[in-house]
Amino acid sequence: MKKKTSFSTKGNSAAVGPLSIQRMLPNRYANKVGPFVFLDYVLPVVKETITQNGMGAHPHRGIATLTYILQGEVEHFDSAGNEAIIRSGGAQWMKAGTGIIHDENLNYDSQTGSKFIQGFQFWINLPAKNKAEKPAHIAVQANEIPKKELPNESGWLKVIAGNYEELSSKIPNYSRQFLYHIQLKAGTQFSVAIENETEVAAFLPMQNVRLNDTEFQVGEFIEFDKVAGEIEIKNTSLTTIDVLLFGGEEYTEAVVAEGPFVMNSQAEIATAYRDFYAGKYGKIKLTAQK
Repeated sequence: MKKKTSFSTKGNSAAVGPLSIQRMLPNRYANKVGPFVFLDYVLPVVKETITQNGMGAHPHRGIATLTYILQGEVEHFDSAGNEAIIRSGGAQWMKAGTGIIHDENLNYDSQTGSKFIQGFQFWINLPAKNKAEKPAHIAVQANEIPKKELPNESGWLKVIAGNYEELSSKIPNYSRQFLYHIQLKAGTQFSVAIENETEVAAFLPMQNVRLNDTEFQVGEFIEFDKVAGEIEIKNTSLTTIDVLLFGGEEYTEAVVAEGPFVMNSQAEIATAYRDFYAGKYGKIKLTAQK
């Protein structure tokens, strides 16, 4: 049985310096999909200059950020002393836990020389018991992301987070969650089975795609019902298509979000701000800022 669509939307546009952002989650219909409470899509753009000093240091608490870069490279540095660079096709995960300050340089890929930048940032809401843990960071390069060739040479599936059949991501799971990047060649199709009571959404970054017999437009965010069933992805075009599919079990604890903090109560939000202004999240060291 094919899953039914709950809604579709194209999100809101914003600009961060030279970057054009499409904010897909939260949106007018939903504040979360499984543990995912935020999704920004960085549209493809040519970036001629190299950023050296970051895009603006800022705090987080109560979440893990997950950045997936399709084109370009992301340099990360934070107040816990973590530093890393991921390049085209790579991902990085940062658990803010009890509080952290981080910054990023988003530049073109210095290894390939391509000037294009394109990618995603998700926020994953941590269970209450994990919000009190220490910060952590993991960088996953493109060749470390599990990838599965699909039947009949129709395309591939990458597991950015979670599991798929025998594949498991290096990104930690605190609940049942998944983030897949699926690419299909022209004239092919592929179906993903989704368990009952699973929240799941698709995002179409670059092409129109037919999902469960309905044609959706590039830039659309589509959420499905929670009844067990299949999501059939069909490529009726003459070019390769890409689909991001993500979700997981419903986050049942209270969710209170304000600015860069996602907690379980307004009192915890107040504490998050108070601790930040008291300097308890530490500082990014000058050596990490280059």
